[in-house]
Amino acid sequence: MAPVPKATLAIDFGTSNTVVAVWDPVQEAPRLLSFPGLSRPGYSAIPSLVYVKGKGQLLVGETVRAGRWGAVEPQRLFQGFKRDLVAEFVPPPRILDGERYDAERVAQAFLQAVMEAVQQEYLQPQQVVFTAPVGSFERYLNWLRGVAGDPVQIVDEATAAALGYAVGQPGSVVLVVDFGGGTLDLSLVRTLAPQPGNPVLKAEVIAKADAYVGGVDIDIWIAEYLLGQLGLSRQQLGALSWMTLLEQAEQLKIALSAQPEAVGSWFDDETLTAYELRLNRQALEEILETHQLLDQIRQCLDEVLLSAQARGVGKSQIEQVLLVGGSSQLPAVQELLRSYFGKKKVRCERPFDAVALGALQVGRQVKLEDRLHHSYAIRLWDPWQKSYIYYPLFERGSPYPCRRSEPLILQVANDGQTEIRLDVGEVAQVAQAEVVYDELGRMSSRQLTRQTDFRSLGAEPACLARLQPPGRAGEDRLKVEFAVDASRRLLATIFDLQTQQLLVEAQPVATLS
Repeated sequence: MAPVPKATLAIDFGTSNTVVAVWDPVQEAPRLLSFPGLSRPGYSAIPSLVYVKGKGQLLVGETVRAGRWGAVEPQRLFQGFKRDLVAEFVPPPRILDGERYDAERVAQAFLQAVMEAVQQEYLQPQQVVFTAPVGSFERYLNWLRGVAGDPVQIVDEATAAALGYAVGQPGSVVLVVDFGGGTLDLSLVRTLAPQPGNPVLKAEVIAKADAYVGGVDIDIWIAEYLLGQLGLSRQQLGALSWMTLLEQAEQLKIALSAQPEAVGSWFDDETLTAYELRLNRQALEEILETHQLLDQIRQCLDEVLLSAQARGVGKSQIEQVLLVGGSSQLPAVQELLRSYFGKKKVRCERPFDAVALGALQVGRQVKLEDRLHHSYAIRLWDPWQKSYIYYPLFERGSPYPCRRSEPLILQVANDGQTEIRLDVGEVAQVAQAEVVYDELGRMSSRQLTRQTDFRSLGAEPACLARLQPPGRAGEDRLKVEFAVDASRRLLATIFDLQTQQLLVEAQPVATLS
């Protein structure tokens, strides 16, 4: 097969499955790629799985799933590592064969295996587009850029899905609900018709919202419910028994998307006992309500609708609600969305490939006009209140690239000060659930709360400038102009007011970690 010239490659790196698509300029059409040993037979999806078989020997994708390698030694199986990368608290590394395996190393090995498979297909992509969750912080995005190399472009998954569904319908306003294995992402997008003389279609992101919940959580909730029905607890199970129970919970969940009741079987390897498992839709809906999943979806919907209303887009103007991801197939989720928008607007015919196919459009025939999902701010310690306060630089929802209208004037705090440091980062509102259990281990109450989450752009406060000569306490010393570039990086231009020198121009304010 001859190399495909100037091809655009899109990779939808998912918590449960990964999809790869390519735009073939010769055929002028997109196509999904399938790789022997990586992709499931008959499907384009690559299971996001890695198994450490031996020192330096890793198995990836369908080879792991089909061979049930996780049943051999569960501690050597890695799954859900994409979700670990975007989490606030990353699980500790595992030591296998004397080597350290953390989420970053495993995810990098997985993506490298995918890229090597692409090269073996004789594809030479001119551009690579990766997708990422709506709420991704710069730490994850920068890691992804490092793994992918240049040239690479990153677009959020829900927005890509909107393009995958509606790129051929200029002027439409669509809401994408991307509910996959690891996260819930919402993106409201309006496509704008090409202007005379410019064939490029524009896509404007109006509003976004997200929650850190996904199909992985639902599987755990179902498994715990089933154990309760059997009079067992998770503490009684070994790693292998728990893993096989989670697999059965996932299969019951999938079956309930098409039928009112599902039956399965589970073998407890610890006690050598076989159990019959039963679950119906009513029980599943009660599980989802108990764990406030539907409340989290409602909260995200309300957040998007309020943001859209502030920008002049009402709920009635949303023409289509497009469902993406395996968890969006749950009847309870679909019924909730139909109750918000009406049955005719909700579509779910492309749950697994819309993200990858939509990502192909970015930079090819679609110009994306995006908005910041997080705010940029400076964190300062208030000694009187004994708490942090935040000095905003750019507010969430601002279109980018953009510049801050007013420069920031920074003063010297102490005589002889030789540098000025600032703790600059991203600010987001994060939903958290609180659970209360009674003495029998049963959940008796649960509250959903939201709190401010600050992520520094560096491992320590950024050194904006070194002062020469040293500063005097109270003097205005630096004028700083901030901007956000097309890659969503915060840039700073710094001018020394005393020496009248330009110290830094349009440089990242910190080394992103």
